[in-house]
Amino acid sequence: MKKILIFSLAYYPRVGGAEVAIKEITDRIADIEFHMVTMRFSRTDAPVEQVGHVLVHRVGGGSSYIDKILFIPRAVQTARRLHKQIGFDACWSMMSYMLLPVVLARLGIPYALTLQEGDTEEYMFARARILPFLFLLKKGFRNATAVSALSTFLAAWAKRMGYAGKVEVIPNGADVQKFSGTKVSHQGTVLITSSRLVHKNAVDDVIRAMVLVPEVRFQIAGAGPEEENLKALACELKVENRIEWLGYMDHSRLVSLLHAADIYIRPSRSEGFGASFPEAMAAGIPVITTQEGGLKDYITPEVAWPVEKDRPDQIALQIKAILSNPERTAQVIETARAMVVQKYDWSLIARDMREKVFARLFV
Repeated sequence: MKKILIFSLAYYPRVGGAEVAIKEITDRIADIEFHMVTMRFSRTDAPVEQVGHVLVHRVGGGSSYIDKILFIPRAVQTARRLHKQIGFDACWSMMSYMLLPVVLARLGIPYALTLQEGDTEEYMFARARILPFLFLLKKGFRNATAVSALSTFLAAWAKRMGYAGKVEVIPNGADVQKFSGTKVSHQGTVLITSSRLVHKNAVDDVIRAMVLVPEVRFQIAGAGPEEENLKALACELKVENRIEWLGYMDHSRLVSLLHAADIYIRPSRSEGFGASFPEAMAAGIPVITTQEGGLKDYITPEVAWPVEKDRPDQIALQIKAILSNPERTAQVIETARAMVVQKYDWSLIARDMREKVFARLFV
């Protein structure tokens, strides 16, 4: 059995789209043995733990910025030790920054890179604290054996960073069976977002739009550095009584939240793909978002209600359009769910990763 070492900054129980993708993909690939080096955010996290089909090796013991910087040399040391013990056939870097331990470890084996980033290219590669390491990142791109990207938007990054091969565009997906179900009846109209509370996810625009649609309530499942600013904005606009702050929400709990909501909304300012949108579509609720970044690949008026970024007025109009035309809303929901079944079910994504990416590592 071939063995792959994954590098990921975070993993279960701390999850975002990238971590969900790793687990959904690896759980569906039985003929590869997966190990992972990731950060140990807390001393309560097990140093070594089997999570699904991945044996997780955690390094460090804190979540500060310094701990994140130290993760790279710690990951390099751990990878070298594990490679001597286990003998990996290949590595897999989840997102660009995880090229750093691969390049520095110099294990002498092929490696794959998956681009999952949701931020802008400038944010990822042009910040002052990243520039000193840019030459290592470019080396990582140039020497990768295989590169996959969630969208054509992210695939273009790989070319600009020096990767000369074919970039496989393989999106994130949704567990269609898991997210299917019956809607829960409730009074009024409930908007929901599952978002890190950061500028790019534009939760502030939804709060501003609520002034224009006084009949709706808004549930926010997520946490992040913008939380206090967003709460202050809600108070300033006098909509705080219609907002429910749910905090960080385990991914497994999102299913019931989606079934109890009427509209999923995240008017992203930047997005690599946005796995939350296919999940909402699989759950059978309408989606309001932008067509920024990787969203251009699949967000159209046939499957969602697109808005321009930074346009709370358009958000309010689309909410009204959904509520005022139930026949069209039902048709769009049906078309969106069919698209997810046909293109974005995790079983299809895992098959493509196995055949188009991992297979190239073992040639």
